[in-house]
Amino acid sequence: MSKKRSQQLDPDEVALIQWCTEVEELFVAAGASRDEAQAHIEEEAEWFTDLFYEGLSPEEAAKQALN
Repeated sequence: MSKKRSQQLDPDEVALIQWCTEVEELFVAAGASRDEAQAHIEEEAEWFTDLFYEGLSPEEAAKQALN
């Protein structure tokens, strides 16, 4: 496998990162600082990953996290 090929992200990983970025933006819109939003997503990465694969929208995930 070439070095360039090994550095490419899996399409699911790219989608998950984009999804988490949207969740982060919703946290910031709800009043969290960017650092707080990122820290929360990192701390609960497994839970957010599960929500992503369960098909929740970023809005649904943020709502669950904020409740």
